[in-house]
Amino acid sequence: MAYNEQLANRIKEQLRYYSEAFTEKKMFGGISFLYQGKMTVGVMKQDLMVRIIADKMEIELAKDFVRPMDFTKKPIKEFVYVSLNGIKTETQLLHYLELGLEHAKSKL
Repeated sequence: MAYNEQLANRIKEQLRYYSEAFTEKKMFGGISFLYQGKMTVGVMKQDLMVRIIADKMEIELAKDFVRPMDFTKKPIKEFVYVSLNGIKTETQLLHYLELGLEHAKSKL
């Protein structure tokens, strides 16, 4: 298993409740969910990856279980990883889905 399929299924379940249409794409060795071609969130190994607008990065990075996405050994702009401990509840997961959608809409 290249990525946490249970987490991917949790994301799919929550995205069904949005009026926006999302597509899935294999990316970064995991799976990503896109809104109008823009990546919102995804799963890479055991982590949730999220695109976050620059103005909210500092706030989110200050939280436990959130760290810069750095799979290339260098932080990637406007991307974070959230470990499973940071998304134990559906409310926590929804927070990051909202942040990812906000980022995608900001790029349209």
